[in-house]
Amino acid sequence: MWIEYSIFLLETATVVVAILLVCFGFILLRALARAQKQQNGVLTIDAMHVSYQKRYFKLICETSEKKTRKGLIKEYKKHHKKLEKEAKRRLFVIDFKGDIQANAASSLREEVTAILQIASPKDHVLMRLESGGGVVHGYGLATSQLERLKLCGIPITISVDKVAASGGYMMAAIADTIIAAPFAIVGSIGVLAQIPNFNRWLKNKGVDFEQVSAGEYKRTLTVFGKNTETGRKKLSNELEETHALFKDLIKQYRPEIDLSVVATGEHWFGKQALKLKLIDKLQTSDDFILNLINGGEYKVYRIEYKVKQNVASKMKILASNALSSLVIKQ
Repeated sequence: MWIEYSIFLLETATVVVAILLVCFGFILLRALARAQKQQNGVLTIDAMHVSYQKRYFKLICETSEKKTRKGLIKEYKKHHKKLEKEAKRRLFVIDFKGDIQANAASSLREEVTAILQIASPKDHVLMRLESGGGVVHGYGLATSQLERLKLCGIPITISVDKVAASGGYMMAAIADTIIAAPFAIVGSIGVLAQIPNFNRWLKNKGVDFEQVSAGEYKRTLTVFGKNTETGRKKLSNELEETHALFKDLIKQYRPEIDLSVVATGEHWFGKQALKLKLIDKLQTSDDFILNLINGGEYKVYRIEYKVKQNVASKMKILASNALSSLVIKQ
């Protein structure tokens, strides 16, 4: 009897500790979120065309023969002087590496604002995008930041060297041109919700869970309570509505796409995506930038807004991503 009683106490204690950890996690997230808001970031600007030309000059000096080196160096200096004097257009390069929570959207907001302060329609923006998607509201905000550039008439090219799926592809669809590497992953136009439920386990251990709400659909599905068919149906309808909004955005910016074929939640590699008109060209971001620099019409600047993250901030991002993976994902 004492052994069974001890096992029961241990199981009960485990459940209580688990519930307390979840509650503590939410409290910690709120505290860390407030700390994150108090941090200030720094905007950095890197003249990429200068870096490329310095690299080219170094390669000439190290690899060419003496009899041809002088002529090559002279040609390089002439091209460099011409670029600095005659290049009237600018390419602004921004990077977006998205996690589930789309935390990079906060930096993207600052980068877009900075570009809008000096850019004109004769300039160009390249976003090097890498994201497998995440929460709807996070990627919705990131997409809206790109729409700000669109509304000001600034051409946008988005390059996908690795992956732009789900919420990542929603961002890519805003671009005037989408380029992708041949084996980059593209697509996944769908919406997903996954929520664990511990109700039967808690009930088996004799633990009650109480939840009080006002409003029929204040909470549809729950982690600890008993879920109902009504709640499941409501959440399913919400997912369908979100999917419809996703498809409407794709249709608005890429009307040539056959949504009946691609809006199934599937993803494709770059070569396949080109045939489906999900992208416009097979090309890496490296070649895109290099071609513009060699063409002599553009000066290329990489824009980055970076917030120095302390341990608390990193914990906040990890915890928020973990919690977000349990709910709606796009």
